[in-house]
Amino acid sequence: MSGAKEEMRSEYRREDLSEGVRGKYLTRYEKGTNLVLLNDKVAEAFPTAQAVNEALMGLIALTEKTRRIRPRSGPTPRKRVSA
Repeated sequence: MSGAKEEMRSEYRREDLSEGVRGKYLTRYEKGTNLVLLNDKVAEAFPTAQAVNEALMGLIALTEKTRRIRPRSGPTPRKRVSA
């Protein structure tokens, strides 16, 4: 804000504020986060983190099972034509 005063408001007192710690959350920040923003419909269907995790773990298990069922894709053998 241009022209704003660099003073604290009168309702705040310096002694009520604790000393800040520089870099207090830096380690957490550097590790990153696994938070994701869910679509509204998804959030309605899965209202808790546990519900989301259970659904996704079930999907992972299903894909692992079906991956084993499918034959390997590769070139199909050519049929010989009899003369």
